[in-house]
Amino acid sequence: MDPLLNTLDAALRTLFAAPRASRDCPTVASQPTQLSDDEKAQAGALMRVNHVGEVCAQALYTAQAFATKNETLRAHFIRASAEETDHLAWTAQRVNELGQHTSLLNPLWYSAAFGIGLLAGRLGDPVSLGFVVETEKQVEAHLDSHLTQLPANDHASRAIVAQMKDDEVRHAMQAQAAGAAELPQAVKSLMTLAAKVMTTVAHRI
Repeated sequence: MDPLLNTLDAALRTLFAAPRASRDCPTVASQPTQLSDDEKAQAGALMRVNHVGEVCAQALYTAQAFATKNETLRAHFIRASAEETDHLAWTAQRVNELGQHTSLLNPLWYSAAFGIGLLAGRLGDPVSLGFVVETEKQVEAHLDSHLTQLPANDHASRAIVAQMKDDEVRHAMQAQAAGAAELPQAVKSLMTLAAKVMTTVAHRI
């Protein structure tokens, strides 16, 4: 019963409560951000997509923690989820600063990601960890692309995205070291397609 209640609590907090970061939001103090209205809209849409990614990360790690019977691995997923909460808080704050809104479809994104994470977890711990590795690799590439798309003088958003990227790389390495299995190419391709749909829609809604 406790794991179920914790899972429900995590979903409610992710979707309906203001996230609280345990680390200060990354900044570049010597480089203040000054943006035009068009640049704010562009950056806001990109940071909304990044916020959706963090909503999905919460769902994935929560589902995987719920599915595993390995207490050590469950603790690993919970720690990773807590770190992703920092990303959730930072991106939400930045979206608000840019005068934009988070995705109206966040409950849908969370539900879909939770289902995928639960399925991965039910297929066994090595597959679940392999899913983490591939997810984080794709997120790393996605964040790299955003560093090229964000306005050149949006130092605030760039600092957040750069720190997120470093954290995601570390999460992938940790999952690999914990015994991740290599996923079939067909599964990786499906993950890429699903991510493309999510980012395209979240950019606008």
